[in-house]
Amino acid sequence: MANPVKISGNLTHFLAENKKEEELMYEVLLIIENLAYREEATAKLIFDRLYDIGSINLINKKFRSCAVKRVLKWIARMSKPAFRLFAWRWFRKNCPILITNWLYQQVSFKKPVIQQSAEIVIEKQLPPAKVISELEYKSREVKFLRSQVKLLTGILIGVITLFGGSLIWLSQSLITGRSPLQTVEQLPPVELQEAIINRR
Repeated sequence: MANPVKISGNLTHFLAENKKEEELMYEVLLIIENLAYREEATAKLIFDRLYDIGSINLINKKFRSCAVKRVLKWIARMSKPAFRLFAWRWFRKNCPILITNWLYQQVSFKKPVIQQSAEIVIEKQLPPAKVISELEYKSREVKFLRSQVKLLTGILIGVITLFGGSLIWLSQSLITGRSPLQTVEQLPPVELQEAIINRR
């Protein structure tokens, strides 16, 4: 009879500790969200630096032509404000919970090695043919995803080039003060005598 009371006492103590732990982690989440909102300018400065490094490295890795690299780096510099806006939205939505979960893992002292060894035991119990077929499936999936990334990269470059070209065309037409689509009737008249004098 004493055993059930002792077990229920341990269980209520355990549940109380878990509830307290959840409350504390929720407070940590709120503090991190508050920190993120207060340090918006700092986060955007970090995004700017990361975008500069990432865009230059990606362009240098994917393209060999110097002319293409120059154009893409210019486009990357022009698109930085849009990236900053999307990065800030993603950061505000996802980072507080990701940071809170990571911090909780650090203070929970749970060993991830046990999970890895359990996965290894499960893999060893599978027959070798099935493991090979899973590896083939995963490699095919990786190849498919890489081809999708290449396709999307090509489409993105095409869209950026089209957008950049239209911006250059628009800025050129604004600088000259007239539209390149003006008809002959809209152009100012040129007198014939001026044309003859200019020929001589």
